Amino acid sequence: MPFLISTFTILIAVALGNVLARLVPRIASAYFNVALGIVIAVMPFFNHLVLSFEDDVFMVLVVAPLLFFEGQRTPIQLVGRHLKTLVGSAVFLAIIGASVAAGVVSSVFSWSLSTALALVAIATPTDATARESVTNGRKLPASTTGTLTMEALFNDATGLILLQAAIIWQSTGHLDLVPNIGRFFYAAGVGIMVGAGLAGLLMIIRQLLIRSTANVVSSQTLLFLLTPFIIYWIAEAIHVSGIIAVVTAGLVANSETVRSRFSAPVQMHLGVELVNFSTDVLNGFVFVILGINLGRILTDTTSHFWTNLTWLGLGAMVYLVLVATRLVYAWVILRSQSLREYLGFALGGVHGTVNLALTFTLVSSGFSPIIFQTILLAETVIIVLSLLVPTIVFALILPVDGDAIQSVAAIAELRQKTVSEGIRQVKKMALSPAVAEIVIYDLKDQMGQTTISHFWHQWRDVTLHPAVMSGIQSVEQRRALMYAFTAERDFLYRMAKDQVYRSEDVYVVTNEVLLAESLVLDPSSQFL
Repeated sequence: MPFLISTFTILIAVALGNVLARLVPRIASAYFNVALGIVIAVMPFFNHLVLSFEDDVFMVLVVAPLLFFEGQRTPIQLVGRHLKTLVGSAVFLAIIGASVAAGVVSSVFSWSLSTALALVAIATPTDATARESVTNGRKLPASTTGTLTMEALFNDATGLILLQAAIIWQSTGHLDLVPNIGRFFYAAGVGIMVGAGLAGLLMIIRQLLIRSTANVVSSQTLLFLLTPFIIYWIAEAIHVSGIIAVVTAGLVANSETVRSRFSAPVQMHLGVELVNFSTDVLNGFVFVILGINLGRILTDTTSHFWTNLTWLGLGAMVYLVLVATRLVYAWVILRSQSLREYLGFALGGVHGTVNLALTFTLVSSGFSPIIFQTILLAETVIIVLSLLVPTIVFALILPVDGDAIQSVAAIAELRQKTVSEGIRQVKKMALSPAVAEIVIYDLKDQMGQTTISHFWHQWRDVTLHPAVMSGIQSVEQRRALMYAFTAERDFLYRMAKDQVYRSEDVYVVTNEVLLAESLVLDPSSQFL
């Protein structure tokens, strides 16, 4: 029961944060979600509703599906073409940056190298979801976006291995470099094999079911949604990287989706919508949890940490060193061609809740409570800076994504013209007044031209007079809507053919029309 209440509270915050972001589009939803999380943490009533942060639960229930879905959006051919860049940024850049930052921290703050490495290793993973929040409305160079996305998919494993090396170093007093390198390649290599093998096996099972009489949409969809959890658990159980395994599984799923999308269209459409919905919710979930933990960190730490601000200097220094390392890497290795590419890559390595999850693994790792809390606060500073600094800098150096802004206006205009064409054709039909009123209302509803008063009138008629339409009139309504949707699709085809609107904008409206038409054509529909 406490888990359900905790989850429910966070989900309500996610929903509210997304609504606020729509009302204030200049501010990304991530910031609203973080702010609401902080509000939950500082208000005792709501704070008691949310359970303490459990890094294992968070990694399994949130990070694993998010990375799986992110991998599914990435064509596996793209990974192959950019394998060199991927390995460079996700492995070598992470190791070099951690080594340099650990050395600086050890020299400046007189920390042991093992403790400094633990601090920096936690800050190594980057977060593609968090990066999207700081580029809100701004356009990063395409090459930079691709590199950052690939890096964020795979550098979590590098950070985990570095952290494990630091913990062993701290407990034994010496760093076994060769075994740690071997452990990294084992965890990553076997993780890739486990992810690809299990994903391939589950893919074959799903495809066999699709082509049999035993196929059930609900069962297939459940099997797909459970895939990241199954693979992550199995990979972690045999002590390889569960993160690498689920990312690899997502890449395999991408190719499956491309080549089987028409074998079971209803199932495929349901799966796509569920993945999109789950991704949006989990993204918001991540930032609300981040806000809750930030709020608790700020309110629960002792006064000692407000008089001794070492953690503030640690966090700021680690962030600056990591950014400087990324700048050098962009200049020497990536050979970026412009200031936007340099700063885009350097500041695009945004950190998020995964870093906090790694921090909490130190609780039982032999570090003293004071060191643990200092690292926790320092990581908080790194996360906050990685969100705020690029938000400000990108607003100054990156161009506004004009295509996205123009598309919103173009789609609204096109939607109105399309529905008007459908209404015009319906008015030519010899329909009974009752059917004509209902059909025209439905079509106007497509473009949001109905008011709450119109809705109330329609709802009242349906509720108080459920049998107001005869069977013949119901068939007449269905046919009229089908005729209208056909007219709308013909109009959209002409707009695309004559290049009056961008093809991408036409596809958006056409998709809406087809979805509306599917509701009318569905033989099991309860709404006609």
